[in-house]
Amino acid sequence: MLKVRNLKCYYGRIMAIKGVSLSVRQGELITIIGANGSGKSTLLQAICGLLPGWEGEILFEEEQIKGLDPPAIVNRGICLVPEGRLIFGPLSVMDNLKLGAYTMYRKKRHDRIEQDLSMIMELFPILKERSRQAAGTLSGGEQQMLAIGRALMARPRLLVLDEPSMGLAPLLVEKILETLVNLKEQGLTILLVEQNAQAALKISDRGYVLETGKMVLQGRSSDLLADVEVKRAYLGKDYDEFYEGE
Repeated sequence: MLKVRNLKCYYGRIMAIKGVSLSVRQGELITIIGANGSGKSTLLQAICGLLPGWEGEILFEEEQIKGLDPPAIVNRGICLVPEGRLIFGPLSVMDNLKLGAYTMYRKKRHDRIEQDLSMIMELFPILKERSRQAAGTLSGGEQQMLAIGRALMARPRLLVLDEPSMGLAPLLVEKILETLVNLKEQGLTILLVEQNAQAALKISDRGYVLETGKMVLQGRSSDLLADVEVKRAYLGKDYDEFYEGE
């Protein structure tokens, strides 16, 4: 579904992404892990049309998307849940969700919008309870649910998420990741960037490890969880003891 080939991204003269390649097959949940500053968000921004001037190839469903602006990429079927959520705080929960469906409004598919709203409310019942509440007054976990719901309103074929667990309590992180698993089981393809490496690898099919702009490891998530270097670098020095005690 998605193929990234020899991607190079720059901030001025600094190369932030150094010849990265990856692929996402339809129906997969793929995770990218790496330390702060490794280039994870930059990679996603390039895929979603938010970073101009990159080199290489990004193919979505065998079509080149280089040069397309973000609305055109959303129309193709790629939708981003950004780091920090970036909801519209003064607007209501319902208005935030409807903004995610702007492509459907342009196509005058009001029937689909109502169906999708019902689906989101079923997926996240708390959003139904708070539908008239200003989005900025929601808790961090509720805002993350709203950000995911807003993205789903665009009916993506590839859902891209940047650090969805950031700043959330462990129980909320578990809820968000369970939701991603459920969406995958319903057939949605997902590309997940996540600092919580252990949790992300446990729910994903395959993983990539990004380090200072280079892809240094890739493979089945179960293999990466068992990799000694991945454990040391990303899962913490006490991971072995913790994992054996589960």
